[in-house]
Amino acid sequence: MIKNIILLFLFCGALSGLFAQTITIKDFETKKPLELVSISSENPKGYTTTNSKGQANISAFKNSEKIQIQILGYKKVVKSYANIQSIGFEILLETTSLNMDEVVISATRWRQNICNLPIKISSISPKEVELQNPQTAADLLNVSGKVFVQKSQQGGGSPMIRGFATNRLLYTVDGIRMNTAIFRSGNIQNVINIDPFAIENTEIMFGPGSLIYGSDAIGGVMSFQTLTPQFSFSDKALIKGKAVVRYSSANNEKTGHFDVNVGFENWAFITSFSSWNYDNLRQGSNGPDDYLKPYYVQTEDNVDRVITQNDPLLQIPSAYSQINVMQKVRFMPNDNWNFQYGFHYSETSPYGRYDRHNRVKNDLPRYAEWNYGPQIWMMNNLNITNESPNFAYDQMTLRLALQAFEESRIDRTLNKTDQNSTKEIVDAYSLNVDFVKAINAANTLYYGVEYIYNNVKSTGTVTDISTNTTTIAASRYPQSKWSSIAAFVNDEFRMLENLTIQAGLRYNQFILDSDFGNNLDFYPLPFETAKINNGSLTGSIGAVFRPTETWVVSANFGTAFRSPNVDDIGKIFDSEPNSVTVPNPDLQAETAYNFDLSLAKIFGNFLKFDVTGYYTILQNAMVRRNFELNGIDSIMYDGNMSQIQAIQNAAKANVYGIQAGLEVKFNSQFSFSSDLNYQVGEEELDDGSTSSSRHAAPLFGTSRINFGANGLNLELYANYQAECKFEDLPAEEQSKDEIYAKDENGNNYSPAWYTLNIKAMYALNDTFTISSGIENLTDVRYRPYSSGISAPARNFIFSLRTNF
Repeated sequence: MIKNIILLFLFCGALSGLFAQTITIKDFETKKPLELVSISSENPKGYTTTNSKGQANISAFKNSEKIQIQILGYKKVVKSYANIQSIGFEILLETTSLNMDEVVISATRWRQNICNLPIKISSISPKEVELQNPQTAADLLNVSGKVFVQKSQQGGGSPMIRGFATNRLLYTVDGIRMNTAIFRSGNIQNVINIDPFAIENTEIMFGPGSLIYGSDAIGGVMSFQTLTPQFSFSDKALIKGKAVVRYSSANNEKTGHFDVNVGFENWAFITSFSSWNYDNLRQGSNGPDDYLKPYYVQTEDNVDRVITQNDPLLQIPSAYSQINVMQKVRFMPNDNWNFQYGFHYSETSPYGRYDRHNRVKNDLPRYAEWNYGPQIWMMNNLNITNESPNFAYDQMTLRLALQAFEESRIDRTLNKTDQNSTKEIVDAYSLNVDFVKAINAANTLYYGVEYIYNNVKSTGTVTDISTNTTTIAASRYPQSKWSSIAAFVNDEFRMLENLTIQAGLRYNQFILDSDFGNNLDFYPLPFETAKINNGSLTGSIGAVFRPTETWVVSANFGTAFRSPNVDDIGKIFDSEPNSVTVPNPDLQAETAYNFDLSLAKIFGNFLKFDVTGYYTILQNAMVRRNFELNGIDSIMYDGNMSQIQAIQNAAKANVYGIQAGLEVKFNSQFSFSSDLNYQVGEEELDDGSTSSSRHAAPLFGTSRINFGANGLNLELYANYQAECKFEDLPAEEQSKDEIYAKDENGNNYSPAWYTLNIKAMYALNDTFTISSGIENLTDVRYRPYSSGISAPARNFIFSLRTNF
């Protein structure tokens, strides 16, 4: 039976090769092929992109009266299939100064034109990534100028979007949810497991995304689309790839990467491998002395010694290394079916949490060790797409995924022999089935179902380093199972030629079952198990109005939610000195209500301005507050009498702000662009007063001047952040001496800063490209708001890339 099925697939594949029709798309001036050009049709429904030779199979578009061909930086072309056939299936695209049309894929899970979406979405192009040379995926997000990134250590990066962060933001890879049941409210670093070299496209959706992605998508969604295996559209196999080596001076970075694509008529394979090695990070020489920690702890023969650094600008310990592997296989037996399997693996070395190494007690370092163990992420995913129009759908996509996460924490107090360690392993299973159905020419339905299951295993140990004996200790989390079941529908209705309305609903049931039995010997908990079984109904409605080709006005009202997860209900940890956070089994979901209003306008084909205002209300917010266990408010924890705290539905929060962008094209070679982000967050405190929200960053932005001609690209840019005064710091941040600088009154604050930077990229020929740059030209010593480690000093970057 299996043999017959395989033969049938191969037979169908052979038939498809006989009738395949290939289009070739090139640059009008250079006549060079254009890769990743989007080709789409509404009737019949279809979508594809060009390979590295500018080729794509458009057999499925036959008889279409309107095929849209577009890529960022070029004028959109709309032609019928018959017209394309009459000109020999070759299209030449002309460059354009500015446009408002762009196809987005991953951020909305479906392929839609951005001009029909009432939500703000930003894309980061592969060319910009190649020029900027980001070291991690967190740095890649920073390239957008619209995402603020906090770091507690070099091996990290916690994005902040519109006053939200961590488990109120969502990450996806190839449409698969990356958030797990142990994503915490404190800063996280899971995003560094994603390989920037293996990313084909990055999209950031701002505002609520729960309609599509469910829990956690309150502030936004960051979607990473990895490299797609490309087919050959000729008799010869398509073999292409790239190899990159890079060096950076601020952390003595040594990075290598290669990927190779082998494509045949119906089968395609891509393999990717990356390796990074970072030394301790150097900070700038001009800035607050409060950021200097001119010592580190070294342990020899079980004796801790405080060592004075020869170079006080080095941040020790911050060194780490990482490897990433990706393997993808794609099979298209015919125009209707597309099978794609992906394997991803990422592992870091252990690395120090630098901000914890800055803590002091009795004028000595608080810790001899505070490290994260290896952070491991593995994903197997199968994506099956069928485009066979019928009464139920025009397109169906099935996504199956199994992810495995491992993380651990190791700490030891100075001059103590007990080394505490906790390890968490999460197995995450997910099933998504998404459908697209065009009801008529003006009405398209997007709907689907989702099932997610997380199994959380947590262990704790204490090791006496003097005797090397290990005993069982309290785990960070209870043994838990978290699941989510959901169904959703979204309708896109073109009411008028220049007016599109979108509206949708989602119902989500979330179930959490935790067993605290393994920790009852260590803490006086008044319960052994905790169960949550609750639901949430969310929705959105928005409209896009285009009075002219150069004007776009959009508005959107949407709701989002975050269900309690294992980190909320079951974590026992020290959130700050002399306090301990304990479980609260009575948590409910928090809900957000958001309104967006956006305007975009092109003036005279040389200037584009866009602005978005938003207001978000978060109710039933889960926040850390003082708590009691069996009538007591303090317990002994880690050798200290500590105030008991717990995550509670104890507050509401408001966040509002403006995102603005400006783009000016002086001519075909010179351009200027700028992004500015202003956000204000307020949350309720225990006494009814308000405080700034922890994740509402001060005013920040990026401004760029670009030049491009004859294979050379240059970019001079500035990154900047406004000051956050002591009185403007969130109440929970004001006492964190290890993070902030001191003002003239001796109070903690986050100083304003800016950096000047220059990047260059030159194509020596079709094969070799060199990139170089200098970041932080003036060698400023600065820390982005809420960060526990200073940003790199003046940083010289050199990269060599070969394409084959």
